[in-house]
Amino acid sequence: MAHLPVIVGFGGINSAGRTSFYHSYRRMTIDRLAASDTADTMAGLATMMGLLRYENGRFLDSEGTECPVKKVSDRFGKTILEHTLLRRIEPEHFDVDHTPVNKQIHANSPGDALIRLQTTKKDLPNHIPDNWKVTADKQDDDLVNIEISGELSFMVADGKSMAVQTAGQLPAGFDPGAGYNSRHHPRGLKMAVYGASDAINSMGIDWETIRQAVRPDEIGVYAGSGHGQMHDEGGGGLMKAHVLGKRTSSKHLPLSLLDMPSNFINAYIIGNIGHTGTQKAACATFLYNLELGMNEIRSGRRRVAIIGNSEAPLIPEIIDGYKAMSALADDSRLLTLNHATELTHKHRAWSCRPFGENCGFTLAESSQYIILFDDRLVLETGAQIFGSIGDVFIKADGFKKSISSPGFGNYLTLAKALASTRATLGEKRLRQRTFMSSHGSGTPLNRSTESHGLNEMAKVFGIEKWPLSAVKCYIGHPLTPAAGDQIVTALGTWKYGLIPGIFTLDKIADDVKASNLLLSQEHIEVGPDSMDAAFINSKGFGGNNATGVVLSPQVTLQMIEKKHGSNAVTSYRSLNEPVVEKADLYDQEAVRGLAKSTYRDSERVLNDSDLDMTDRQLNVPGYDKPVDLDLSSPYPDMNLD
Repeated sequence: MAHLPVIVGFGGINSAGRTSFYHSYRRMTIDRLAASDTADTMAGLATMMGLLRYENGRFLDSEGTECPVKKVSDRFGKTILEHTLLRRIEPEHFDVDHTPVNKQIHANSPGDALIRLQTTKKDLPNHIPDNWKVTADKQDDDLVNIEISGELSFMVADGKSMAVQTAGQLPAGFDPGAGYNSRHHPRGLKMAVYGASDAINSMGIDWETIRQAVRPDEIGVYAGSGHGQMHDEGGGGLMKAHVLGKRTSSKHLPLSLLDMPSNFINAYIIGNIGHTGTQKAACATFLYNLELGMNEIRSGRRRVAIIGNSEAPLIPEIIDGYKAMSALADDSRLLTLNHATELTHKHRAWSCRPFGENCGFTLAESSQYIILFDDRLVLETGAQIFGSIGDVFIKADGFKKSISSPGFGNYLTLAKALASTRATLGEKRLRQRTFMSSHGSGTPLNRSTESHGLNEMAKVFGIEKWPLSAVKCYIGHPLTPAAGDQIVTALGTWKYGLIPGIFTLDKIADDVKASNLLLSQEHIEVGPDSMDAAFINSKGFGGNNATGVVLSPQVTLQMIEKKHGSNAVTSYRSLNEPVVEKADLYDQEAVRGLAKSTYRDSERVLNDSDLDMTDRQLNVPGYDKPVDLDLSSPYPDMNLD
């Protein structure tokens, strides 16, 4: 019997703020939610951004004046709104008007004249050029004099104005590494530690309780990054060290690896000795990792799976790379698009326009993690039910004309996802009680190809007006975690009954096919219990296509009850009450800025002396249950014993 992968926790950080407890969702839909629903979100953003601090049971501003939660929006609302979501790249990343670059200079000595320089002995190159004459300085033994005839090439420190100056950044002033000892860690890994810690704490169940409920090898972590950690503490420092005349450190290379987020989660957050790894599939990566975790739980090989991606691509080199591909909405294009001579805050906030007149995607940073239990473990622990994974389908494009252009594979993933959901929920629910979270990157190619694919699927499967969201218009495109942003936003729809509108969609583009789609600039009000499933669509460079199905909490509980019976669900409800209470306590700590990221450096390290095993089981310190070695053959029809 297949096991159902149930979402029991979720968390992270993006340009809308903290993900857990729907805070990033609330920031996106803040214009339609009641003040009572958004007060904590605004207070949490204020502490995150350093506008408020919490002391002695009160929120205080920088001058020590008390600011009640209900007054945060009045006092700091404008600042919070303007320094979250999409906006001009802020100086804490780099100065977009004076970004450091090196300018190569080629000089020649005129006629028979010589170029004369003086420097220290230690600054001489290892190999002296043939046209250099180096002599010791008569006044100072540490100096040398250089005479150069002919050509001299050298680098001069310079600066430039970036062509792309808009991005989806974490809330201004927030340091993802402030909650633990993060010295020498690249930003992407700081975000991974923050995001995974937030997701784990959102469960309301101590990790030690989970460790004792399952066998050590029944836990899996499926997490990574796309570009690696390219800030100076990681791959960026590695690649630039020689050019800048600096030394490569022992941390540059290992911290740049794509799988490092999963390694950090295993080694410093949960102490995992079970399954670990990541797939890499450009912008569809999160769903590829989700498929791994889903299949492992379905099969019974894992009972717990942590799925996630962390990406911090807001550095000049990566931005310039995507700009060279003509993929980004740069300032000159935004000026043309807005018929403007100067870009305002609104122009930048509207830089991503899925399915409208647009000019490219807006790069962003994000760290998103979800935690899956099998359905039996949910009942055993009283874990919260935020939804479940119905299915994930992955397909390639076949032969391609361009590695970056969309292709045929997305038709296959969409068709499979709809067919699978029809088989699970039935024809009527598929047609009337599902919605689509589109890839919606904001590029001209995406708007035409994805809208055509979604519209054709809606036609074929009899969906008359399929509600559509495109959350990148709020938070930008963070590459590998993109589908994670889509999933956690879809969870908010089941809580608050709103499908976030595509607020930048003031006009549907002429090449968008939408006869069977519901594209709305306003939030689509559907009610908290009206949608049974959300489709998560993702398309990545190179022909990486994935479509996932997330089932609602209500449907998930119905499926669990059908499998285990009503008595099991009744017992579950009593176990669930203290779990919810504990989760809420964490949420309030995080709102007040008091929650810390989990980071256990050099704790409970296992070594050879801890080995305790027989030929039937292996006992691991810290776990009540052993690793089972009494295995059956995976090929029972071909056994030779």
